[in-house]
Amino acid sequence: MEEVYPACRRMLDPKIWARIVQDCREDSRPDSIIKSIEQLGKDAKLPGFLRDLAKLEWALYEVSNQKIEFPKKVDQLQVNPTLQLLQVSWSHLPSILKGTHGKSISPKDAGKEFVLLWRDSKSGHPRCKSASDEDLLALKLVVERIDSREAAAAGKVQVGAIDNALRRAVARGILLSPPSRIRRNTSTYSSTQLAEDKFISTSVFTLQWHITQECDLRCKHCYDRSNRSDLSLEQGLALLDDLRTFCRERHVRGQVSFTGGNPLLHPYFLELYQAASDRGMATAILGNPASQAKIEEILEIARPVYFQVSLEGLRDHNDAIRGRGSYDRTIEFLKLLRQFRIPSKVMLTLTQANMDQVIRLGQLLQGLADGFTFNRLSQVGEGAGIQAPSKAKYDEFLKEYMRASRENRIMGWKDNLINIVCLEKGIRTFGGCTGYGCGAAFNFISVLSDGEAHACRKFPSPIGNVLNQSLSDIYNSPQAERYRSGPDECNACSLRLICRGCLASTFSYGLDVFKDRDPYCFMDDNRNGDVFG
Repeated sequence: MEEVYPACRRMLDPKIWARIVQDCREDSRPDSIIKSIEQLGKDAKLPGFLRDLAKLEWALYEVSNQKIEFPKKVDQLQVNPTLQLLQVSWSHLPSILKGTHGKSISPKDAGKEFVLLWRDSKSGHPRCKSASDEDLLALKLVVERIDSREAAAAGKVQVGAIDNALRRAVARGILLSPPSRIRRNTSTYSSTQLAEDKFISTSVFTLQWHITQECDLRCKHCYDRSNRSDLSLEQGLALLDDLRTFCRERHVRGQVSFTGGNPLLHPYFLELYQAASDRGMATAILGNPASQAKIEEILEIARPVYFQVSLEGLRDHNDAIRGRGSYDRTIEFLKLLRQFRIPSKVMLTLTQANMDQVIRLGQLLQGLADGFTFNRLSQVGEGAGIQAPSKAKYDEFLKEYMRASRENRIMGWKDNLINIVCLEKGIRTFGGCTGYGCGAAFNFISVLSDGEAHACRKFPSPIGNVLNQSLSDIYNSPQAERYRSGPDECNACSLRLICRGCLASTFSYGLDVFKDRDPYCFMDDNRNGDVFG
């Protein structure tokens, strides 16, 4: 009894509980306690909600002991087959089960409420929660096969609100979703390379959208100063519609990272940002410091998952690269982002000249930024005239950076080659640059202001154009597949799944990005270790 009704047991005086158990002895069914509580009722001055609480605990017990099997694969959204919907006459009952509401339920909490009970499809553990309007809507949409756009029109809301309601229901386990269809082509990987399947598929796809070439800075390492026109507002909205379709077909969450140039200088930035949010996309901004008024306008639409700015070293070096006063403006802007509770990232482009400033800059950014990391210089565009880091010193730099990151939590690991050091030192490896090694044309693509699509913005890697091709056609093209396959020289490496080096670095040295490995790679060709620790 106590195993089935622990919350009821907590609510009652030991003598009353013993009496209830005694009354139930003749009936061996555990649910007989519900009838006993009902019979005692007012005579024993039991809490008014106790009968419903007992019904809830019994239902949770039944869900926990169901013999229902989860489907091995689902082809479309469906209701969790273990889900039960229980109507009760009191609110907050699930919080009593969790021990978070104590005995504070009062008559004002009387009123009909639906409670959801189910088993988690991954852990098998029972779950229970009060059904929100959003939960009931998500269930209705799936059971009745109502399209999100139809539901949005009927409810006079944006389609993103419907998509997000379904997504949250999946996250809670109330609904089951097909697996992500963005997966590596594993036919060319060995079983050792596929040691952890979490790096094979992604649940988020990012459109890195360079919406304009316009910029208020003239950084000396800029990748591209070409004169490109911007998409019209109508074309931009069509691209966002296409991105939503692409992500829904592949059962992933879409993210739009607005960048440029400086994306905030685009005449329709706010309209495009609003449209991305309206379509249920997560949004990020990679740009230059902005005014408080502009930040407030952005927040009226949606809080970005992060705002990324750049610093190239300490004040003098940074200002020599990005322009006089840039360092101080960026520091003040980081304070503004913190004031508005917007997650901030600082990115540094690593060169020979600033390698010795990286760790000191990371120390200065503690308390100002939420994350700090670096990309190696891509020697294209203006960057071709800047000296890249010394290959001879890069291995030692990575080790020094990793040591410093143990004391400075904002210093993130990004460069894929850090995994080589992890392997050498017996440290657990990580997902590399994008969480999946090189993510070029895999979990992101870049679209330039004129619609040209690239596997990676850091070097010329054209894979199509959104003005005359769908994102699906671009993503499925032979060109895109070739970029995400990585260099042939990496095929036998045990780190292949989480590395493949940096294609932009390979391009910078005049090598073949489809054949040659990253010139900075210091992996022993004969090494064969346990990649995942």
